[in-house]
Amino acid sequence: MKYHKIDSALFIKNRKNFMGKMQPNSIAVFNSNDIYPISADSTLPFAQHRDIFYLSGVDQEESILLLYPDCPNPKNRELLFLKETNAHIAVWEGEKLTKEAALATSGIKTVYWLQDLEKVMAEIMSQCDTVYINTNEHYRANVETETREDRFTKWLKNKYPAHSVAKSNQILQRLRSVKDQIELDLLQQACNITNKGFRRVLDFVKPGIWEYNIEAEFMHEFLNNRSKGFAYTPIVGSGNNANVLHYIENNQQCKAGDLILIDAGAEYANYASDMTRTIPVSGRFNDRQKAVYNAVNRVKNDATKLLVPATLWAEYHIEVGKLMTSELLGLGLIDKADVKNENPDWPAYKKYFMHGTSHHIGLDTHDYGLLHEPMQANNVFTVEPGIYIPEEGFGIRLEDDLVIQKSGEPFNLMRDIPIEIEEIEDLMNKS
Repeated sequence: MKYHKIDSALFIKNRKNFMGKMQPNSIAVFNSNDIYPISADSTLPFAQHRDIFYLSGVDQEESILLLYPDCPNPKNRELLFLKETNAHIAVWEGEKLTKEAALATSGIKTVYWLQDLEKVMAEIMSQCDTVYINTNEHYRANVETETREDRFTKWLKNKYPAHSVAKSNQILQRLRSVKDQIELDLLQQACNITNKGFRRVLDFVKPGIWEYNIEAEFMHEFLNNRSKGFAYTPIVGSGNNANVLHYIENNQQCKAGDLILIDAGAEYANYASDMTRTIPVSGRFNDRQKAVYNAVNRVKNDATKLLVPATLWAEYHIEVGKLMTSELLGLGLIDKADVKNENPDWPAYKKYFMHGTSHHIGLDTHDYGLLHEPMQANNVFTVEPGIYIPEEGFGIRLEDDLVIQKSGEPFNLMRDIPIEIEEIEDLMNKS
């Protein structure tokens, strides 16, 4: 891995918290992701399943974590099953985790090779009553591919049909949404790398470059700072491309006078950052662009102040809608009649700001979190309002990553990333 070793205390604590919420005499099983084929012998780069990483720190394919806190045999209360390494694998793929390295990474003392899985499972399943299976129940999930986790669940339920089945997901949704300080430090590192990338871009952008050139500048800086790359597919939308919310082609030339909406963030140690900035191709905003930009920035700053403990996500978005309505009235994009006659299910402001303002962020860009529960300290949210005006040929979105505090305003992990018009213009014209 490119990233520095993570303190195993994080994973020890995460497992303890998870096991504390399990039913009596139950086990929970978590699988690594597959390495997904492209064609012939080509594959996508491996990306670890976030749940097994969260609970063990193991960042390797063909790995299984089993938790059995009530196991009569103390050594089998936390188990790792790993692909056995050998000299041949070391030559062709590089070294895999040894049992000793797995202990250092995870804090788990009992490590088996995968070929022992069925034998060990037979003993454990004869002792337990309930099995926690790991399903993806994120509110945005839309999965068509059968995963390694899915195949394991089918095998388990077929081989042991008499066991009760419970779900890991709701426990993980709650636990993963509240970040440990070690996690916050990793998120801060991801944001710091993003900051370096953005400053590099500010020094690079000029009329005539291409959107993919900007993407490349970010990737250069990310890789040089121990990141695998982007935490998600980056958006670099110049001119009217900014009005396509999930524009990812990044293949158009940036023209003088246009704005560029950049939604890009580095990952670090599997933790995501999520930044959006909008900058002028020519290094200066015109008056209309400034007016809209400052309106978006005011909504972002005021929305940030609402991210406090006990806030409900749905009510928060209603309040942000009111903030945006006021700004759009001031810009002349909507009028009082539009507001008076608006559809409550699709308010007038939605014509120019049609997406949500905030989502959880952590190991996933759209991280786990139970949105019906009140916000609490150490939840990490994005704040990303935008105004999109196709008829004027530009769109503006601004986004930071915020940690909710026990009291007061949230802590901005992106506080050092330039956002004010004056600073952006100064940095783009410093030479």
